[in-house]
Amino acid sequence: MKDGRGEILLVALGGNALIRKGQVGTIEEQFQNLKIPLAQIARLSDNYRIIITHGNGPQVGNLLLQQECCKEVPRLPLEILVAQTQGQIGYMIESTLDTELMKLGKDEKKLFVSLISYVVVDPNDPSFRNPTKPIGPVYPPEMAPFPFPVVKTRGGYRRVVASPRPITIVEKREIKKLVEMGFIVICCGGGGIPVVREGRGFCGVDAVIDKDLASARLGMEVGVEIFLIATDVPGVALHFGTPREEFLKVIKVSEAMSLLAQGHFESGSMAPKVEACLEFLSWGGKRAIICSVEEIESALEGKAGTEFLRDG
Repeated sequence: MKDGRGEILLVALGGNALIRKGQVGTIEEQFQNLKIPLAQIARLSDNYRIIITHGNGPQVGNLLLQQECCKEVPRLPLEILVAQTQGQIGYMIESTLDTELMKLGKDEKKLFVSLISYVVVDPNDPSFRNPTKPIGPVYPPEMAPFPFPVVKTRGGYRRVVASPRPITIVEKREIKKLVEMGFIVICCGGGGIPVVREGRGFCGVDAVIDKDLASARLGMEVGVEIFLIATDVPGVALHFGTPREEFLKVIKVSEAMSLLAQGHFESGSMAPKVEACLEFLSWGGKRAIICSVEEIESALEGKAGTEFLRDG
């Protein structure tokens, strides 16, 4: 979708954009970390119409831990915790973006808004029977057995919850309209609040949707041209974490599909990112990129990250 105001760029920020490896995750750390991607997004806002989505794995996991440590307060279902993190992180992104725009003298010229977002899922999605989405901190092996489902990762274990596939973004029309009006839109936080249809209405369900798959779906539904996933690694790698590790500058769709099917990418980590990029391109997207949070601008210039190329 083009109207003379630049292509639509969707930047999907991982939860690691706020809490980096080795950090405790204080609010001060999170605000400091956000300056890295948002300073770049502020500069890019002159040339692109921008949508920002974000993860919430560390944050929603922390809320679950807080609930478990305080028995006096009634427990909240997971979809409510997702909604809480949308407000929390949306505020942090907005305020940091405002500061970065102010530094550039653009704070009065740019409009931006955070939007609480629902995402429809299938109540019969198999993930409800087989949780796979990692959230929260890494637990050391000596803490086993755990009172909740876990998956083994590098360094220990992480709690896993159901992660149904996104079917549609409920607020897609509002998001599209806001982008057309010139707003930078912050939405689909944590993959969106998972809901199922009940007649003409919706009902929340206990799950966390993968934010990259939800972002790809949003990109298709609002006509995004460029989809960029900003994470904590330089791009897509073969033999990741081994002496044979090799980061790829470009990868053809057919090669990525083959590597994904062979299990080369870690489930709950790089695998859904690759899948999201492939889905985005299959739906008509122009460019799909995975890069580090520090290299968003360079990746758009083709100087960093991994870009997915159509065959032929």
